[in-house]
Amino acid sequence: MSVPIILLLSGGLDSTTLLALAKSQGLVVNALTFRYGQRHGVEIERAKQIAKHFQVERHVVADIDLRLFGGSALTSDIAVPKDRDAGDMSHGIPITYVPARNTIFLSFALAWAEVVGARDIFIGVNALDYSGYPDCRPEYIRAYETMANLATKSGVEGAAKVHIRTPLIDLSKKQIVELGLSLGVDYAMTTSCYDPDGAGAACGHCDACQLRLRGFEQAGTRDPASYTIETP
Repeated sequence: MSVPIILLLSGGLDSTTLLALAKSQGLVVNALTFRYGQRHGVEIERAKQIAKHFQVERHVVADIDLRLFGGSALTSDIAVPKDRDAGDMSHGIPITYVPARNTIFLSFALAWAEVVGARDIFIGVNALDYSGYPDCRPEYIRAYETMANLATKSGVEGAAKVHIRTPLIDLSKKQIVELGLSLGVDYAMTTSCYDPDGAGAACGHCDACQLRLRGFEQAGTRDPASYTIETP
């Protein structure tokens, strides 16, 4: 029997790897992408392409506008930090953190899971995001899962416990790249940049670009995505 899941798909490296992994396990993927007021729409177009490529059961792009609140370089006119060293990236919460984003996204995923009868919600949080993003930590995921089973009809009736699945949570970017390549992922389809140009080419200088490029370098291969700079 096919098992439906909900999978958060941003169009980036992590969520695309997660999608490939879920499909390799024979899961029926309902992919959920958000147009949340981010400064660029390229990731949404990439998510659409990726969902089509992997032949997901259904792909929904949900519209919410977090620009109403601002507070992040991704949803307001605050400059995206560039060329930070590894030490700077490993301390504090960066200005690219979008307040409560994963909590909001998982709430939408939880609602859809109830509708389609999915017991599992997949999200591509991973080890490199622990220090910077509070809503990527394992303790956050565990707490959200507990809440989800208190807040839903299925949880209260005991029909089906909801699980928040995070298969990438203990992996480095190198390990995620290696996993994706072993599953045949074409990373040219994906985008991770916080500040791409008008054509969608990655800047190569923001935190997301630097972590991604380092992951490919450590994996001994070249990132096939388009950049505005020359990449190794």
